[in-house]
Amino acid sequence: MTKKKKQNFRRRLFIKSRLIILNEDTFEERFSFKLNMMNVFVTFTLGGIFLIAITTFIIAFTPLREFIPGYSSTALKRNATELAIKSDSLETALRKNEAYIKGIQKVLKGELDYAKFNKDSIISETEESPDVNMKAGEEELKLREEVAKEDAQPTEKARNKNKKDKK
Repeated sequence: MTKKKKQNFRRRLFIKSRLIILNEDTFEERFSFKLNMMNVFVTFTLGGIFLIAITTFIIAFTPLREFIPGYSSTALKRNATELAIKSDSLETALRKNEAYIKGIQKVLKGELDYAKFNKDSIISETEESPDVNMKAGEEELKLREEVAKEDAQPTEKARNKNKKDKK
């Protein structure tokens, strides 16, 4: 746009106009507003932002979000978590049973001595032991020392209590 068109556009944005609401039968003025285009634009923009914010709030923090495709209900999420835990435990039990059956098949085929066969030993072979560091850290050792000192020496309250009981 040229410089002259920009100035005309700016001037039109700030030209004062009057909006009058009349009673059609009596032509009585109900109310009137002095407006310019910039005020109208700002009002509608802020109103639109407010409506978008309220709609987003309602959808995000109320149960209405369950009706929107892509959102799942909390009960569905809870059930999915429970089913995942159950399926994991079933997989573990299935692996143990398969190992037990393979052991029995070996015994029946004569590949193992029956006296050495034990269900618990087969199950323990299939269990995966997690690698967990069980060594105490520096902070834990300090805490253990403090607790041991407190246990060894009675506290002042206990001493005072014992003195009162003796009297």
